[in-house]
Amino acid sequence: MRSSGKLLPPVQGEYTPKNVLITGGAGFIASHVVIHFVKKYPQYKIVNLDKLDYCSSLLNLKEIENAPNYKFVKGNICSSDFLNYIMKSEEIDTILHFAAQTHVDNSFGNSFQFTENNILGTHTLLEAAKVQNIKRFIHVSTDEVYGEIEEGEGMEHSTILQPTNPYAATKAGAEFLVLAYHNSFKLPTIITRGNNVYGPHQYPEKLIPKFICLLNQGKQCFIHGDGSNQRNFLFVTDVANAFDVITHKGGIGNVYNIGTDFEISNLEVAKKLITLFGLPEDKHIIFVENRPFNDCRYKINSDKLASLGWKPLVSWEEGLKRTIDWYKDNMRNWPRIENALVPHPRAGMLI
Repeated sequence: MRSSGKLLPPVQGEYTPKNVLITGGAGFIASHVVIHFVKKYPQYKIVNLDKLDYCSSLLNLKEIENAPNYKFVKGNICSSDFLNYIMKSEEIDTILHFAAQTHVDNSFGNSFQFTENNILGTHTLLEAAKVQNIKRFIHVSTDEVYGEIEEGEGMEHSTILQPTNPYAATKAGAEFLVLAYHNSFKLPTIITRGNNVYGPHQYPEKLIPKFICLLNQGKQCFIHGDGSNQRNFLFVTDVANAFDVITHKGGIGNVYNIGTDFEISNLEVAKKLITLFGLPEDKHIIFVENRPFNDCRYKINSDKLASLGWKPLVSWEEGLKRTIDWYKDNMRNWPRIENALVPHPRAGMLI
């Protein structure tokens, strides 16, 4: 496999932050990371920066909103002056950068927004981090930057990036900026690339929460194409634990895959959820037109992260049950979710 670029020699060792800025912290994965850090490390100050886009919700953070070591700031990562002010006034030394447009379907219909948020936003954040002498910059990317793999072993962190959709292309572009700032300006960066994640707090435009919300209303699950596309799924608390390990033990200049060997087709996901709801399968599945390009399979190798002591702990079935229970009580954390529950949502429909 060809290399995706030569990095400066990685720097290993333990690291302890003091004041952590988490971008996109009212969104799905990042809200769990915020909660994890606030509860586990009361000696850290956690600053959550989020512009509160359609897929974010402060209700995701109610359990820690009054914690003495937590602060929420509403703002846009594309504002350079704002970022420099926040980093300086809060004495930020560590950044976990989650903020991004992430839904592939939306990127087919409104890709300019993805370029602005994912590339320009990351570039603006990197420049502020350079000016403010940030000690750790952890950039959150996706396994989709590798492109699809039809068979064989998982992609290594050094595999060439070959994104196939506008979303993945903007995430790859953001990664190249992170690498450039590491090599050109010695910014202490780490990149992560993760499998699909599921669990509480996820806006229901994505596969699992969408199906749960539809089934909870007695409706059908929409399957793109024939549903044979394979995905690896990780429960969100396992991913939050991964970012804990990477923050404290990850080596500067490294790329870490966050993945699992558990693999399942989209059709089998629907069938499993229908079974857990106790509904008849033949009445709750409908096949619809596939999206413009639907990668058949992703596969990544996470041995490098495992060597730091991380492994997933939550089983598929346990994770699904916990997710279903949460959505039954919290499906209205976002206004107007009905437009997200259609077969092919677009960003303009969700506002």
